[in-house]
Amino acid sequence: MKKKLIFVLMSAFLAVNAFADYESEIRDLKMQKEKLNSEIQTLNAKISATDSMLRADVSRHKVLEQRYKADSERRRAEIDTLNAKIRKAAASLQQERNKQARAKNRSENVSAKRRALRLELAKISKKLESQIAQTLPWERESRLDRAKSLTREIESGNASEEEAFSRLKSLLNEEIKFGDEVAVVNSPLTRKDGEIVNATILRIGNQWMVYVDENGSVYGRLERKIENGNVVYEWNENLNLEERAAVKLAIDVKQAKKPPQIVNLPVCLSVVGGVR
Repeated sequence: MKKKLIFVLMSAFLAVNAFADYESEIRDLKMQKEKLNSEIQTLNAKISATDSMLRADVSRHKVLEQRYKADSERRRAEIDTLNAKIRKAAASLQQERNKQARAKNRSENVSAKRRALRLELAKISKKLESQIAQTLPWERESRLDRAKSLTREIESGNASEEEAFSRLKSLLNEEIKFGDEVAVVNSPLTRKDGEIVNATILRIGNQWMVYVDENGSVYGRLERKIENGNVVYEWNENLNLEERAAVKLAIDVKQAKKPPQIVNLPVCLSVVGGVR
């Protein structure tokens, strides 16, 4: 009986210990459950936050995508506008280049014409020099110097075409006037034999040049000759009475010593001479 009691007590003790172990295990399981529930809640919160962030990212992505599309369309429109402006600017640039090319061609044509005109003016000026060098020795050096000066300035380009033309025209007018005018001067004159006398010299254009000395005893006419291909002038003082009278009358009329009248000078008194 005693053994049974002991067995029962031991069984009861063991049962109590077993229940205590179960309760402890149950508590541990509950704690683990609570811990797991806490972790689940934490994970749910993180998932919720992640979902919220994901939704925000999706929304932001959509906004960015819309902005990108809008920017792309705007930039394409701007690029199209810029391309149109570039094409327009290129067309304007080409037109300007064409204008410049045409202007350059016109300028080159004008320059070529000016060069050709300058050459022609220089030729005319040189020809005028040659003609002056062969005309009567009446202020010939100064006239020749003006023509030579003009030729030099034309050839060197110091005188523009307009200036050269104007000056050449002026020189030609002077020579035309020289060929038309009747002039008389009182001036020392070197005779053919070298004697220097005071003389009155009458020039009629470029065809007659005669003189009489202050005493009225020596008369002469300028005569043109060709020597070695060159034109030279010298005084011919072998005048007959009729020729001397004609010279004296012409000079007196020019100096108003006699009334105005028509004076007939013999052709033989011209610089080229003639039949006496």
